[in-house]
Amino acid sequence: MTEPNQEYRIEKDTMGEVRLPKYAYYGAQTQRAVENFPISGRTAPPELIGALGLVKWCAAKVNRDLGLLAGGRAPLPPEWIDALLAAAREVAEGKWNGEFPIDVYQTGSGTSTNMNANEVIANRAAELAGLDRFDPVKKIHPNDHVNRGQSTNDIYPTAIHVACATAIQSRLVPALSRAAEVLAEKARAWSGILKSGRTHLADATPLSLGQEIGGIARQFEQAARRARLAAEELLELPAGGTAVGSGINTHKEFGRRIAAALAEETGIPFREAENHFEANAQRDGLVAAHALLKSVAVTLTGAANNIRWLSSGPRCGIGEIRLADLQPGSSIMPGKVNPVLCEALMQAAAKVIGNDGAIALAGASGGQFQLNIMMPMMADTALESIRILAGGVRVFTEKCLCLMEPDEEACRRSLDRSLMTVTGLNLYIGYEKAAALAKKALKTGKTIRQICEEENVLPKEDLDKALDPGRMTRPLG
Repeated sequence: MTEPNQEYRIEKDTMGEVRLPKYAYYGAQTQRAVENFPISGRTAPPELIGALGLVKWCAAKVNRDLGLLAGGRAPLPPEWIDALLAAAREVAEGKWNGEFPIDVYQTGSGTSTNMNANEVIANRAAELAGLDRFDPVKKIHPNDHVNRGQSTNDIYPTAIHVACATAIQSRLVPALSRAAEVLAEKARAWSGILKSGRTHLADATPLSLGQEIGGIARQFEQAARRARLAAEELLELPAGGTAVGSGINTHKEFGRRIAAALAEETGIPFREAENHFEANAQRDGLVAAHALLKSVAVTLTGAANNIRWLSSGPRCGIGEIRLADLQPGSSIMPGKVNPVLCEALMQAAAKVIGNDGAIALAGASGGQFQLNIMMPMMADTALESIRILAGGVRVFTEKCLCLMEPDEEACRRSLDRSLMTVTGLNLYIGYEKAAALAKKALKTGKTIRQICEEENVLPKEDLDKALDPGRMTRPLG
């Protein structure tokens, strides 16, 4: 193979000559996009690059099986087809992520990134086939072969769906399920620890610490279920619709076959879109999926904040659970330790809630006629949300939930001092008399039991039964 001597090389596309880095695997169209969009410095997320490589691998496999690469214009010999498949697989595995330099904020269809993938795969395939990848005549062509039967308009959103659904299934759902399991185990272990409840941040009737933590465990179970539902919103794939949904220049079996190939590769039941015009034009499925991710973020915020409050102290807060000491909490206050994992997860969740506004706006205003033109931002934003939710939950589980312990004495103190144990007297003396006792206890600083004993409200046997906190943690009968 012949390589030029200068530090750059010249390539041509349909618009003319372009100068690009000497050994880059990408080509002229990628370089134009690099020069046109120096906006954020953020390039395509690796999950999307990998998914795009996998989509290209499946497309090449389908086209090979249909005889479309070995026949027609510019047929490829079998060994070149094998090289194309191998090159696409390398992109899918992340080997060439450094060859994707285009900014996220680019042409709204993602054409630049799609062509980036086509060029890298074509040039790498040429190299694997023993051809000169610098040859201006592309014997394995980025459009005619790698992009055969495809348009950015159906393939890029297909890659988005594959990337997001895979990330949800492989990272987010397991993280949420693990958190739910850890919390459920804590709930079982702490079922006998009684404490005061709190509503409106004020004293409420008793419950066990296990019941309280069990409620949070259920929140995480529900969050995992909603994450799975988010992935289900992404199962229909636009591939096969090509430019506008009509399927021009692709085989009638292409959409069905590529969905089946992607399902086999990922283990996720992807299927061909029921209506390719809808699938090309709108990103409603992605909007719905992210709305469910937002609901997960809302759940995580509430859960982390409750644990933060329950661990507050150590002497001037609630302090009914103890979190692991992970790092110094102040640059000026010696010995201070803060609930840092709760705070980190709440920040991640806040970012996802904000991201949902961007996704919704892009879905609402980005889709006109046969194409949405805000897809690169939507892809980057959705994948960021999945990544930080999964990462945040994972570290929160291992360094916060797994290590937290109950403070039984603090729970006992809160229960003894709670005024709302008076609720157990309602069935014996009525609401109004019970309320008067609660007010007297608050005014005097005494407990409800002390007031009841002083005023001989009930015989001891009945009083013990009425004020038994264990009985208050379950329905009558």
